[in-house]
Amino acid sequence: MSMRGSAGASPSRVAFSLRGRFWQWVVCSLALVGVFATHASAADGWKAGLARAVITPERPMWLAGYGGRDHPAEGTEHDLWVKVLALEDAEGRLAVLITSDVLGYSRVMLQSIRAALAERSGLKPAEIMLTASHTHSGPVVRDSLLDYYPLDDAQMALVESYSRLLERRIVDTVAKAIADLQPATISATESEATFAVNRRTNREAEVAERLAAGEKMAGPVDHSIPMLLVRGADDKLRAIVFGYACHNTTLAWYRWCGDYAGFAQLAIEKEHPGVQAMFYTGCGADQNPLPRRELALCQKYGEQLAAGVEKGLKTDARRLDPRLKTAIGEVVLPFERVTTTEEIDRYKNAEGMRGRWAGRLAARRAAGEKFADSYPYTVQVWKLGDQLWISLAGEVVVDYAIRFRREFGPKTWVASYAHDLVAYIPSRRVWEEGGYEGGSLYEYGLPAERWGPNTEELIAAEVAKLVKE
Repeated sequence: MSMRGSAGASPSRVAFSLRGRFWQWVVCSLALVGVFATHASAADGWKAGLARAVITPERPMWLAGYGGRDHPAEGTEHDLWVKVLALEDAEGRLAVLITSDVLGYSRVMLQSIRAALAERSGLKPAEIMLTASHTHSGPVVRDSLLDYYPLDDAQMALVESYSRLLERRIVDTVAKAIADLQPATISATESEATFAVNRRTNREAEVAERLAAGEKMAGPVDHSIPMLLVRGADDKLRAIVFGYACHNTTLAWYRWCGDYAGFAQLAIEKEHPGVQAMFYTGCGADQNPLPRRELALCQKYGEQLAAGVEKGLKTDARRLDPRLKTAIGEVVLPFERVTTTEEIDRYKNAEGMRGRWAGRLAARRAAGEKFADSYPYTVQVWKLGDQLWISLAGEVVVDYAIRFRREFGPKTWVASYAHDLVAYIPSRRVWEEGGYEGGSLYEYGLPAERWGPNTEELIAAEVAKLVKE
């Protein structure tokens, strides 16, 4: 046996070996530092959880949103969904966003969902943003716009049972999203789509011709697409939350469908397999997709909205620091005046919506009920890092989004159709102009025709207070 082989390596080989081990130790140490740093940043950052469930009715129910329909749904164009994003910040503060393909929720349903989420998941009202896409091709739900529809006892029973099932499904889906919480990064950006038209200042019958001629539509609009992007610890996109200020009223038929917002979500999820697309409606109470009433147009608007989202994905999104703050309040909105006994008697024998409304109020009056002269209106504010997100109950006109962006910054987001679908919420301008969005409270079952003249200022004051908090 060779002495060199048995006694050891030469000094130069020993030195080389030691240098190699030193650099191996450095590389391993850096790798461990990287691993610990990754785990530390994940532990100190956002967590996000996702879940979804189909909410398409299994039986032929009445569709919500239009008073002129005369029979239940005839089929399904595509499924309706409830989708949930649970967010937890670095301090362990938790909140959930719920988006859904329904017209809106009644106050009774809102309170029921809140109570169940408090019991099941420990969530407070400020930590729950319940939103609806306001599709007019979704089901009627309990205690919401019931005077719109000539429902018999069998249909009323279906509405009640479906609504209870929907509430349970929302609560279950929230619990699944919370159970799915995992390290995430959250970012915000914005894009644009231009198909929303102010319906108060443009005659619907003329819009197609005017657009073809290149004319600009009149009246205020909000064409922005606010976008919240959720990525996993591996930087893979997991969810896209996006909003748009426009009625989901392209279709007026007898099939279940999420309208343009439903088609937009389908297009985004097809382009990004595994991603959960979630839509909420902005302040679009006075905005319509025009022209409309054709399935091809509905798909077109959905594709335009999805294209806007794709464009937004190519921008430099702002990374949001893992700080979550939530606040909620109720402002008492007075009616201009309460409906009188004479007005109830005048309409109670009328046909249609007015007659059903007056008949119901007459029964309540006969039972000794005294009608309220105001309504407890919900206002909510979230702040994700530096991203301000306001959510308002009811059908809110576009002036509110314009005002709050002016007051709180151009990146402010405003969701409408959140919490409960109380009624149209006019700005002072719209209230003074009158018209459909300026009143119509009776359509929502309220014992009044219009809000008081200071509605906008009362809401704005509550929003400012919550933002300050």
